[in-house]
Amino acid sequence: MNDSAVKQRLFNFSAGPATIPLSVLEEVREELLCYPGAGASVMEISHRSKIFTEIAADAETTLRTLLEVPEDYSVLFLQGGSALQFSMVPANLLRGTGKTAQYLVTGSWSKKAIVEAKKEGEVLAAFDGGESNFCGLPASDSISVPDESAYLYYCSNETIQGVQFEVEPVCPSSVPLVCDASSDFLSRRLDISKYGLLYACAQKNAGPAGVTVVIMRKDLLQRGEDSLPGYLNYRNHDQADSMWNTPPTFAVYMLGKIAHWLQDDVGGLEAIEKVNESKASLLYQAIDSSDGFYRGHANPNCRSKMNVTFNLPSDELQAKFVSEASANRLDSLKGHRSVGGIRASIYNAMPYEGAQALASFMENFAADNA
Repeated sequence: MNDSAVKQRLFNFSAGPATIPLSVLEEVREELLCYPGAGASVMEISHRSKIFTEIAADAETTLRTLLEVPEDYSVLFLQGGSALQFSMVPANLLRGTGKTAQYLVTGSWSKKAIVEAKKEGEVLAAFDGGESNFCGLPASDSISVPDESAYLYYCSNETIQGVQFEVEPVCPSSVPLVCDASSDFLSRRLDISKYGLLYACAQKNAGPAGVTVVIMRKDLLQRGEDSLPGYLNYRNHDQADSMWNTPPTFAVYMLGKIAHWLQDDVGGLEAIEKVNESKASLLYQAIDSSDGFYRGHANPNCRSKMNVTFNLPSDELQAKFVSEASANRLDSLKGHRSVGGIRASIYNAMPYEGAQALASFMENFAADNA
């Protein structure tokens, strides 16, 4: 990428679609006009072609290696984002079972998910943090999940409120654990064997918008009824190697590039986890050392390492903060309208220097405006 284009790039703290590693963008730029051996762009070739099926297979293999996905799990590349999964999960795992699904409602996304689940069967909120405006998470020993439940659903990281589960919630071995991991997918190590189903839309840590990764225990594929609309049945996608319909080819190609960047350049999930912890520590230190000028939204014991949310003493100061940050090339820091304040999303591709620049700006802003 030419120097002038690189110099124009901001530190992008957008919650998603979000920052993509510069080295990946440079590699993609080189292949965009004509993918090696294809005679055309990757966006122009058939999803049935040998070249693209190899691209998709490599993306899956690299993901399996990064996450150490057991052999008895399927990896699917779907469309529709989390919004479709809000419906697809209960359609396959709850509909017709006569069981009750349990949901941990810890923020805006799990709140949306439970609404859709109730259309498919009996659903209970095993926890609902709405009264506290979703600033905290349930203690592990406070969650009661009956053995006969259809599944336990949770969102590992709520992007809007900035709360994150440090470890998976505990549920009986007979109950599949279902996770919306969209905003912390590939940011840390996971034990996939603890999950019945884990899904993530890509546009936070795994590429551009368009593809959703579903990692699902194979025995659960049989729960989906044949009467389901074809696209909504996970089994159809598994049997067709994620090509039941035309997949989002460019997004899958990008997902593979990101997976290789994590594996080959960064050094795997343990390495990126350490980087993410150090970036988050910089920003939370700036909050905690501000003598109350900055007030974090999330309780300290469940602060997100992906989305740092905080408020300033007044709306006027928050507007000034966003404006002056933008002038300092710190972009997309305005918080979600439901929470307000500031939200700094520091996903995998946000360089450490970006977190440093924001932390320094925060300290100077507080000193000048306290």
